[in-house]
This record gives sequence, structure tokens and C-alpha cells, in this order.
Amino acid sequence: MMKKRVKFNGQSNGDAIGGPSGATASIGRNVAEQSTSRKTRILIVEDEPAMVAGLRDNFEYEGYEVISAADGAEGLDRALSDNPDLVVLDVMMPRMSGLDVCKQLKSQRPSIPIIMLTARGQEIDKVVGLELGADDYVTKPFSIRELMARVKAVLRRVAPHAPPSEVYRFSDVEVNVRSNEVLRAGAAVDLSAKEFALLAYFVAHPAETLSRDRLLDAVWGYENYPNTRTVDTHIVHLRQKLEPNPEEPRFILTVHGSGYKFVG
Repeated sequence: MMKKRVKFNGQSNGDAIGGPSGATASIGRNVAEQSTSRKTRILIVEDEPAMVAGLRDNFEYEGYEVISAADGAEGLDRALSDNPDLVVLDVMMPRMSGLDVCKQLKSQRPSIPIIMLTARGQEIDKVVGLELGADDYVTKPFSIRELMARVKAVLRRVAPHAPPSEVYRFSDVEVNVRSNEVLRAGAAVDLSAKEFALLAYFVAHPAETLSRDRLLDAVWGYENYPNTRTVDTHIVHLRQKLEPNPEEPRFILTVHGSGYKFVG
């Protein structure tokens, strides 16, 4: 049976959500399925009941399973206990801010993708959220169509795929793709979530020249990231942690005018 579309303030089939009117839209049903038997599970961490109701209606209409939390602390607990496939996380939350939730969740479960929601549009908030490990960022008010498109894009990026090897070795470095662990000379290397994601992408595309835009889209999910120099910064960090001589890299090479190449 087709699910009835929700109304807010006497409106239905609107195109924006999170704005002053609180209107929402339902779009054509494209059932979201994983390769496993259960539905894709979305955790909504949001303290506005109307927003939660609107998002739940639209996500369920698209075929997703929806769970929710009304504050940051509960959201972190549910993310760790209920194993969602993606978290939609508001920045402004009681008990624990969305940025703190993002930081703690990514430190414990870096593989869980996060899309941040916020009413603030300052560039610095986007940068902070993404640097903490968020996979994408949507500013309120937003089109439900845009949010759905971003959710599907993030889920496609993190969908299981066969890496060249579950454990990849180069020099004295060992990269375990499944466990998100990196060892160098047998000792654990402390990488941020984005540093590991960037390294894993390099490992999956050996000897291939990768542009900054491609790396931003694949790792951060932003084709137009606020500052494309963020790739260079993360490359510097990886070289410092993995290269025998970071000043003369042997594995993560700069291809001038094009991007970077991994030759491990």
C-alpha cells in the first residue's frame, strides 16, 4: 500500500523542508535496497518533531527503514547500537552538538556515513563539519529532492565493493581496508577518518592519476568543496605519517597540473 504523504501547515507536495513554512515533499518511489535482505537504515538525529516527521515520511516513502533520536547524546548511542547505514545529523542539538556527535561517532565507527543539517550557512561551519568526518552537508531550508539525491550519492560511494586486497602492503606499511587500520613497521598509525578514506581510495586506484576534484567528490562528497586545498593538506598529513621521507615522497606522488598518484 502506498504511504500517505505528509502535510505541514496545510501544505503538501512542497519543494523545501526546514524553512519557515516547514513544508515537505514526497517524490516518486524508488525502493532503496542493499545487497543484504534488510532495508537500508537511516538514523535521523533532529530535535524538531515536525522535521523528523517530514523526513521519516519521505525516507519511508522511498523504501528506507527510519530510526530517530531527539538529542545528540541519544543520537550517538543509537548510531553505535543500532548500526544505521547512514546518519542525517542536525548541527544544533540539545545535550550534545551535532559536531561533537560527528567527531565521536567517526572516531568509533568511521565507516558510518554522515550528512549534516544546519540552519547556519557560514562557510566555516561546513569546513568544520567536513573536517570532522562528515560525508556531506545540507543547509536549511533545503529541497527534499536535493537531500534524497545526496543520501543516494553517499550510499553509492560507501557501498561495499571489492578492493584490490583486504590487506594492502607497501614498504613497511600495512593497510587493512576492512578494519580501517594502518600499521607501519608493526605499529599502529593514527589516521583521521578522512585520511584513512583518502588512503583507501588511493589503494583502490594504484598508479592512476587522480585530480583534486575527483578526490573531493569521492572522499568528501563535494564537487565544489569550500577550499580545494584541503586535499593538499590531507596529502601532507599522509606523507608525514607514511613516507620514509615526506619531503621526497616515494608512494603518494604529485602529478603537476593534474593531481596525485599512488605508486605503492
